[in-house]
Amino acid sequence: MGGGITSLRKGAMEITEVKTYLVHPGVGAKNWLFVKLETDAGIHGWGECYTQADRDRSIECHIQELGRYLIGRSPFEIKQFTFQAYTDFASKRGSMDLYSAISGLEQAHWDIVGKTLQAPVCYLLGGPCRDRLRMYANGWAHGTGAEVAECARRVVHERGFSALKFDPFPGPWREHISRDQEREAVENVRLVREAVGPDVEILVEVHRRLAPVRAIRVAHMMEEYQPYWYEEPVSSRNIDALAEVRRAVMTPVVTGEELYTKIEFRQVFEKQAADILNPDVCAVGGILELREIAAMAEPYLVAVAPHNYNSGSVGLAATLHAAIGMPNFLITEYFVNFEDVSHAISKNPIVVEGGYARIPDEPGLGVDLDEAVLAQFAYRQPEPRRLPGIETA
Repeated sequence: MGGGITSLRKGAMEITEVKTYLVHPGVGAKNWLFVKLETDAGIHGWGECYTQADRDRSIECHIQELGRYLIGRSPFEIKQFTFQAYTDFASKRGSMDLYSAISGLEQAHWDIVGKTLQAPVCYLLGGPCRDRLRMYANGWAHGTGAEVAECARRVVHERGFSALKFDPFPGPWREHISRDQEREAVENVRLVREAVGPDVEILVEVHRRLAPVRAIRVAHMMEEYQPYWYEEPVSSRNIDALAEVRRAVMTPVVTGEELYTKIEFRQVFEKQAADILNPDVCAVGGILELREIAAMAEPYLVAVAPHNYNSGSVGLAATLHAAIGMPNFLITEYFVNFEDVSHAISKNPIVVEGGYARIPDEPGLGVDLDEAVLAQFAYRQPEPRRLPGIETA
């Protein structure tokens, strides 16, 4: 046993190359960013980074710069890599771009380790707490009003999802919105509720846009339609404001998409600012970081519902492996509009049936990508987003 560990430390396997793949799924403005680590043992690992339009190439640049420090290192030194990436490489100055790059590289390490040890990653993290994971649908809503309601009805009746998320608010993101915008948001929730019936969970997305007074008032107006949660009603960069909303509303409050690493989640627990966390495995720092955040949440009685605005391939696999062993796991995200391309690029795609997914049986993350197919989905630079002009009364 000791000899085996020593041999790993001495570099029985070393990382030899770091590759990146920026691809466009053909829907929306977002590109996907995959990273592949190759080793001198012929074993490779895949990871995926969270991306935003206009920032994807800066994340790729972080991977390439970090990758220079990975050549010649053992892929088994996962915690050492993430610690040094933040402490030594970044001099303890983080950003979404940095943490997204670290996340993809960290996942690829785990994929290699699992393949080497011939075990799915979740079994290296303590094993599963359940046999499958509940998913909520996203990426299904199009149009406004009745059109959104019809989309909701279809995703429930045709795909079997029992939970779905959408942003019902109109117009540009502003902290203080008009009465008409408030009423429109509430009306959209009402229409969706009527379309899907009383037994389907509606997850309300707010995207960090509101001031507390607006967030509280709208939440009270929506309560009769029984939303499952109220996601990021205010920015988590103001934890006191978020805690104010949580104390004032009955609907469970979610935060975490805007936070990175367990350091930034600390005050959420200390100030009791959220009922549910939604960190993203492709942005928060990777699989182990997500598990550590979930463990921090347990004694505070906070649930975890991982965010997953990534592909339904590597990013989804990493989410499933991290989440299946969380005692406080609640539900996770699945973008139905990404499904076709996710399956096309995967040699062994993850199948979501009836709103549930199971862990892939293969060693590592259990998902391998076809590089020839990836080449068919070329990177697209998004058109400059149209910013609102001068507002008129």
